[in-house]
Amino acid sequence: MAVVLEIVFGAVFVASGFLKRNDPGWPQAALALGTPRWLVGPIPILEVVLGVAIISGVAPRFGLIGGCVVLAGFTVVLLRAIRMPEPPVCACFGQWSAKPIGTGSIVRNAVLLVVGIVALALTY
Repeated sequence: MAVVLEIVFGAVFVASGFLKRNDPGWPQAALALGTPRWLVGPIPILEVVLGVAIISGVAPRFGLIGGCVVLAGFTVVLLRAIRMPEPPVCACFGQWSAKPIGTGSIVRNAVLLVVGIVALALTY
C-alpha cells in the first residue's frame, strides 16, 4: 500500500510541476496568490524534483517530507486566498485547474497531505 501511495503522491507533484511549467498564465496566477516573484519560476521545478525523488526511489523520504512541507505551505496560501472578496484562480495544475479557489481546493490538498503523511508513516 505504501508504494501505491508514494506513486500517487509523487505523480501529483510531477504532473502539477509540468502543468505549471507549460502554462503561460502560471506566473500571473502565482503572483495573484501572493507568491514572491523569485519563487514563481522555481516552484514547478521543485515539484517535479520532489515527485521524481519519490517515484524513482532515489530519495523517497526526502521527497515525501519535502512534498508534505510544500503542500502544507500551498494549503496555507489557499486558505488565505479563499478569504479574499474575489478569490483568484488556483492554477495549482496550470490551465487544467484555472478556476477560482474554493472549498474543493482545500479539501483536495488536505486529502493529498493525508496521502503523503500515511505514505511516509508506512515507509519509515
